[in-house]
Amino acid sequence: MVNNSDSTSSSTLPGTAWLARGRHLGPEPERDVRRNLIALKAAGVIDDFLDLDPVEAARSTDLYPRGESADPGPLARRLFEARWRVADEVTVRAQLTTYDPASRRAEGEGVLWVLAAEAERSWAADWPSPATVFWPDTDQVAWDHDTVAELRLRTPNHLPQDDGELRRLLRECARQSWFVHVVVHEAMTPDALGRRPLTAFLPPSLRHRVVEHRATPEQALIADFAIKRELGVGIPRGGAVVLPGDPRADGYEAERFTVRNVFLDGTEPSELIAAIVACAALPRPLSAEAERALARLREGWHLYTQEEELVHARAMVTHYATALASMTASCDLYREAAESALAALADVNGSAAGTGVPVRPGALSEPGEAGVPGTPGRPGVPGASGLPGAPTTAPTTGPKQDSSPLKALSRTFARFRSPNE
Repeated sequence: MVNNSDSTSSSTLPGTAWLARGRHLGPEPERDVRRNLIALKAAGVIDDFLDLDPVEAARSTDLYPRGESADPGPLARRLFEARWRVADEVTVRAQLTTYDPASRRAEGEGVLWVLAAEAERSWAADWPSPATVFWPDTDQVAWDHDTVAELRLRTPNHLPQDDGELRRLLRECARQSWFVHVVVHEAMTPDALGRRPLTAFLPPSLRHRVVEHRATPEQALIADFAIKRELGVGIPRGGAVVLPGDPRADGYEAERFTVRNVFLDGTEPSELIAAIVACAALPRPLSAEAERALARLREGWHLYTQEEELVHARAMVTHYATALASMTASCDLYREAAESALAALADVNGSAAGTGVPVRPGALSEPGEAGVPGTPGRPGVPGASGLPGAPTTAPTTGPKQDSSPLKALSRTFARFRSPNE
């Protein structure tokens, strides 16, 4: 089940991974994904893809055993997998899962999607964005909405005018969103060139990981006060700041990610772009849901190549052979112990038959305990010490002999006991 209010785990985002979570507001999100994957495979951009039912995707088999981490949950609608290669034949594997709304109240908020991708080595910013492998890179499909308020990727989002709404938005961005957020103050009302999104200047892998906010010229003081109050950083007039998350990533420093001047004239704001790239590269804490998405990608993967399937099958054969050998060895040990127990029991019965004393169930106890024939100071056997008229038995000198069948039986049964007992 997907929840927008994630708790935070102790893990951080690996350098090999790429994660995103958003909302699709169109009528048929799975159709949009399916069409895009088919087109990219036909064009040779991706190697292959799968379109899976979530229940079948989580099913465990002997060849592919899967744990609970592979289950996307009861609200999952569809699960897609894709595999492609980037620079120097580096393989990238990615999963996108779509979810139904958690409640009727959220039905108008669109279909939630979670995307997790991982490469064979550390992620490079100039690699293609995994988002545009699954979603079409066009404004005609509304897949790029954040889970927070009405925010969108690929376009500037103006800050609310109300102070309370502004502060609430900042809190939700820091605590709930999986994206990097940057606030830019417009020193003056920009023209058409200045209204273009600055995220268009970002490297491909970051264009769909960054949400751009704009503060109007009149919001300079209000925005600065609200950001300082909620997140502990400020925004210069005519400048920009990359917002910290909650909790903050290790290495985040307000001064390092604050830009004093940003010119909104259509040119590339190189200083701001460098700050965004550096902030996105910090080890960001993973939410509990993000950690589950990454675990599901790693442990619930289906789209193997033929070579990978062969390696996996050989590994499973080795695993089961080792388990079978271990079980066989355990059976041999138990059989030997049982045979020893039966032999010791036969010795006990033979000794009892020689003395004419029947062996009772309580007789299989340690010497010196009640009910054992010939035990000094214990009733039960005629002539034993302690009975009226019985002669006093002198203590035996010399080393004690430990060849009693009862002792042998006790040692045999001890082999079955747990080491902790």
